Amino acid sequence: MTFAIHGIAVARGIAIGRAVVTGSGRADVVHYFIQPDQVEAEIERIRVGRDAVVEEIQRLQQTITTMGPKEAPHELSALLDVHLMLLQDEELIEGVKHWITDRLYNAEWALTTQLEVLSRQFDDMEDEYLRERKADLEQVAERILRYMKGIPSPVTQPPVRRKTQQDLLLDDNVDVPLVLVAHDLSPADMLQFKQSVFAGFVTDVGGKTSHTAIVARSLDIPAVVGARSASNLVRQDDWVIIDGDTGVMIVDPSPIILAEYGFKQRQAELERSRLNRLRHTPAVTLDGQKVELLANIELPEDAVGALKAGAVGVGLFRSEFLFMGRGGDMPDEDEQYEAYRRAIEGMQGLPVTIRTLDVGADKPLDESRRDFAHLNPALGLRAIRLSLAEPDMFRTQVRAILRAAAHGKVSLLIPMIAHATEIRQTLSLIDFARAELDNRGVPYGPTEIGAMIEIPAAALSLRTFLKYFDFLSIGTNDLIQYTLAIDRSDESVAHLYDPCHPAVLRLVADTIAECRRQNKGVSVCGEMAGDTQFTRLLLGLGLRSFSMHPAQILAVKQEVLRADASRLETWAREVVDSEDPAQAMAS
Repeated sequence: MTFAIHGIAVARGIAIGRAVVTGSGRADVVHYFIQPDQVEAEIERIRVGRDAVVEEIQRLQQTITTMGPKEAPHELSALLDVHLMLLQDEELIEGVKHWITDRLYNAEWALTTQLEVLSRQFDDMEDEYLRERKADLEQVAERILRYMKGIPSPVTQPPVRRKTQQDLLLDDNVDVPLVLVAHDLSPADMLQFKQSVFAGFVTDVGGKTSHTAIVARSLDIPAVVGARSASNLVRQDDWVIIDGDTGVMIVDPSPIILAEYGFKQRQAELERSRLNRLRHTPAVTLDGQKVELLANIELPEDAVGALKAGAVGVGLFRSEFLFMGRGGDMPDEDEQYEAYRRAIEGMQGLPVTIRTLDVGADKPLDESRRDFAHLNPALGLRAIRLSLAEPDMFRTQVRAILRAAAHGKVSLLIPMIAHATEIRQTLSLIDFARAELDNRGVPYGPTEIGAMIEIPAAALSLRTFLKYFDFLSIGTNDLIQYTLAIDRSDESVAHLYDPCHPAVLRLVADTIAECRRQNKGVSVCGEMAGDTQFTRLLLGLGLRSFSMHPAQILAVKQEVLRADASRLETWAREVVDSEDPAQAMAS
């Protein structure tokens, strides 16, 4: 019987094949009490399992150095570093020892119990990206459990199967493709995945910003995550279709559905090939308007993917990824300088905009610094507010960015700023950082300074902002959330999160218009920039600088090449002024 399982689309494309199903390693963990004289032996079992996984990941990291970017994208190395860090996390290790020593749990039971304790802490986090880091912790525990039970990685040595008559609907000259249906996949699994025969995968857990999703996009593998009970509903060897564009997996499709998706798969491959031909085509509208298509990156190594996608610079380098997950060990000035320098040199002379630290109550640098007292942490001490509260930390980062600016064109971007007093404090600290470098005789480069427009108060204070800043960057994700008072991570109200709300569009339109009047640079770096349904609208409003995930650049460029920006101006204003902009855009 044909049925569909819905999840989250994270990597485009269609995969068709037979299912290889692997469930969670925790599903059949044995639970029993041990004797007091067995405590040391159980602790040793956990230690041996952990050390074995550490060695396995280190071997994989060594393997990465010998592989090309297509087989092992740069994201994998960084994610494996995260797993090594988690394996050595004291809270995990000491917690497991506690359950074994004080409760006399067996080793597997102790590990899964401590995992649940830590998982609840992640569930309480407001920030979606950090909340999904729980998956990394779960993957670490899964690997230890798999080792203790002698179970290999779910993507190694897939079963060899013979063709059936239905298989011949695809191609009788090639082997039958396989797709993986798993509870979850770790970065280490993903490295092996690229070398395996799998054409795509579906996982029960995960979200758009989970590491599994990030790597899937890098490897260009059709994937759906967050499909909940997929690994329980799909049977071994079921014929399945993975639609990575819509986030749907179809199980046991009829021949008609199978043929239809086979056609869609071939069409998608043709479309992707056609888009790739645009990589070196300048982004210019039909009426000759030049448009800047920039990349959002998170790690210095992401510069490779940005260049490959045809980006003409980096519009947003999220520097917080250098700070987070370090157990409170802050990166010093030299470490930050080296990271920024690698990103700048990786862009081969193209401009790079580095956002200063955007963490706080809802995105803690480490769990010990997290403020549980705030009922609304997203409105608390975060981003520039935290930087101003800890000026030594902020000046250290600014000095590192200024030093890196000697190696290329760099702009400095300030997040979540709203008050004139904050602006003056921030600029004063930046001047102080320059003076510190001058006193040390350390060379540094010139930098333009910009502000994020992601708070309605900032969008309504544009003249003040433009008096002090060289450019503005509209962070639509937070601007929508704060304008509509919607927590998009709250499923009960997430449906009200609406980029097309008239108030949101007016704030965006007014920001673009005021910057153009004052001849100041303006870009959009939120999700709207990479969403092709908004490309024509933003062009009509006068936007000429878009910053997005590298994977979205070519699709947006295609829209730019097809647009006549001057003819879109009147239509765009009518959309913004309408009561129902979404309907006006569609008409």
